Amino acid sequence: MHKKITAQQLKQALRGEFDGLINEVVEAVNQAQAGRIIADSEQQVRQASGVFRRRLYEKALQLRQKQSEPAFSPSGQGAGPEVGE
Repeated sequence: MHKKITAQQLKQALRGEFDGLINEVVEAVNQAQAGRIIADSEQQVRQASGVFRRRLYEKALQLRQKQSEPAFSPSGQGAGPEVGE
């Protein structure tokens, strides 16, 4: 059975990433010339949000995979046959 991840887990895993996205958007918009805000900032914002979207999805997949993996036992009990058997 696969365990599900929560929104809170994903938020916690990406807390710095989201702040970085916000900073990039603010910087792009603030550096744009008056009367050219969209033209001067749209591509930068699109690229930054695309990178964030990819990282968001990757992190969600990693968390889901981590939830689905059986716990590692350093004692080796229940891990199957020993090497060399």
